[in-house]
Amino acid sequence: MNVHVKEFRSERRRDLAEQMKRFRDEPIETLREVAVSSADGIKSLKAPVRAFAHSGVKLANVSQNALQNLIELESDVITSTLTAAAMRLERAAHADGIADLVLDQADMLGSTRDRIVDHATRAVEIFKVTGRDLRGIGRHAYEVYVKATEEQVPEVKRAKRKVKRAVRKTTARARKAAA
Repeated sequence: MNVHVKEFRSERRRDLAEQMKRFRDEPIETLREVAVSSADGIKSLKAPVRAFAHSGVKLANVSQNALQNLIELESDVITSTLTAAAMRLERAAHADGIADLVLDQADMLGSTRDRIVDHATRAVEIFKVTGRDLRGIGRHAYEVYVKATEEQVPEVKRAKRKVKRAVRKTTARARKAAA
């Protein structure tokens, strides 16, 4: 492991030295390349930012729909509970005796049980739909962010070494040097 770290550090030093040498030799061209690559990097952020904003809108829509459905369910639960309680009181008021009262209340237990099961089933359905929608948003976000970045991983650019060419002397310079 230590060998790998040393190798990595020496590679980075060599690359940095080459970049510094290039910057000294061609500062304007280097700055132009940096500006172009920075502009490309900023331009490449448009799609992820838009996708992130779109995912936020979808998430807000899903949560709003879920809360709306839950509030409607709560309203139905309260309304049906109050209606059932009023019906129980009416039946109790009209009962001829204790036996009649107990039989009427027992008859209403089945409808109460069915009502509670129906409300629980609706609540579970609301959460299932919301979960499916959230999973879809998560899957879409994963595809946009993770897969896109995996496919577009930039290659590490290494500074190209300039090969120094032998400068040939012109014949006039060669004669002058010989004289």
